[in-house]
Amino acid sequence: METTAKASQQYKVMPIMISLLLAGFIGMFSETALNIALTDLMKELNITAATVQWLTTGYLLVLGILVPVSGLLLQWFTTRQLFTVSLIFSILGTFIAALAPSFPFLLAARIVQALGTGLLLPLMFNTILVIFPPHKRGAAMGTIGLVIMFAPAIGPTFSGLVLEHLNWHWIFWISLPFLVLALVFGIAYMQNVSETTKPKIDVLSIILSTIGFGGIVFGFSNAGEGSGGWSSPTVIVSLIVGVVGLILFSIRQLTMKQPMMNLRAFKYPMFILGVVMVFICMMVILSSMLLLPMYLQGGLVLTAFASGLVLLPGGILNGFMSPVTGRLFDKYGPKWLVIPGFVIVTVVLWFFSNVTTTSTAVLIITLHTCLMIGISMIMMPAQTNGLNQLPREFYPDGTAIMNTLQQMAGAIGTAVAVSIMAAGQHDYMSTVKNPADPAVIPQALTAGVQHAFVFAMIVAIIGLVGAFFMKRVKVDH
Repeated sequence: METTAKASQQYKVMPIMISLLLAGFIGMFSETALNIALTDLMKELNITAATVQWLTTGYLLVLGILVPVSGLLLQWFTTRQLFTVSLIFSILGTFIAALAPSFPFLLAARIVQALGTGLLLPLMFNTILVIFPPHKRGAAMGTIGLVIMFAPAIGPTFSGLVLEHLNWHWIFWISLPFLVLALVFGIAYMQNVSETTKPKIDVLSIILSTIGFGGIVFGFSNAGEGSGGWSSPTVIVSLIVGVVGLILFSIRQLTMKQPMMNLRAFKYPMFILGVVMVFICMMVILSSMLLLPMYLQGGLVLTAFASGLVLLPGGILNGFMSPVTGRLFDKYGPKWLVIPGFVIVTVVLWFFSNVTTTSTAVLIITLHTCLMIGISMIMMPAQTNGLNQLPREFYPDGTAIMNTLQQMAGAIGTAVAVSIMAAGQHDYMSTVKNPADPAVIPQALTAGVQHAFVFAMIVAIIGLVGAFFMKRVKVDH
């Protein structure tokens, strides 16, 4: 602990934090602001829900490929170099998206944006671990959580307002100057906090990682498509190739003296449990973030702006809860935050699985707010507790593993949720006498959403069981 505390005194913590928080906020804002525009994009670009889903899952696919390599990048390049490059990618992707005339261009822009986020996320968490001593990390992670969670809160509302008066291109145009500001501030104040040991680059590890993580994310994402679904040869082959790639990647990492991603981090039990909790949390968060805007606009027939307003209170409260749960974690540990958190999430998801086309906006606001409170009690405490158990030399690997599996969880969660929703819609439509009746469409979509939230609830119950095994880590490094 002394080493870490001494190390933290060498850095100007506040300017570093502001640089990271500003970049993280704008990155998360521009990512989630697009969710509320998905319905508009489907109409304007004449694409299906399964196709528009690729704006989310394509983004996650790139993160799933890039983030595993981040542990290596953190050891090869300085903090300032990675920060600058990540912002340049984000700015370039946002600029392309603002000009995008069609879906392929918009998808390409999202991929470039993902390159920026894929570099920034591991850099952010690794930097926090280095510049803060263990007894202050909960509060620091909570501050990160405040900004990262606040951005998705105002993103949908803001984009809904933009869509009412302008068009979806302006979501990106308005984000652009703030990204440039983040880059300028970072160049002025960001410090190098990690050592560049420049370990040997193992090309085979990078190839196996790309095949493994990419194959799984691609396979699950394709399962959400209408043609073939889970029985599609593309899905089956992708998942098999992905699993084989991951097995070979794992074997290689465990037999190397200097692995690209040190999987020996998994010998620490609370790190494993932290990874599982965060994995489950991300499945629930990202599937809900995709389902709720579709339900609000397609099931309750609200405008994009009204849908954003419905999701605003929960997102804001989630942001403000993060520093609170961070400080409670520092004082009491994770267990008595994570268990009640999963209880709240499970109960809320049960209610969401019973929504109808006559459910009130007040009910959805209440449920979404409770969901966000529960999520805030799980995410940062579980993540921080898991990373705290790792020795300092494992920090780059721990953050890379945690962030990689988060992206996989997001891809799996959204893909499964969309495919279940589509199946639920199809089942409902097969029972009605006149499928061409416009009044049937909101009811069918709502039925699909109900099915998808049952899946999310089952995932949350698994998390609740695991939470009882969580213990506070005694940090002695």
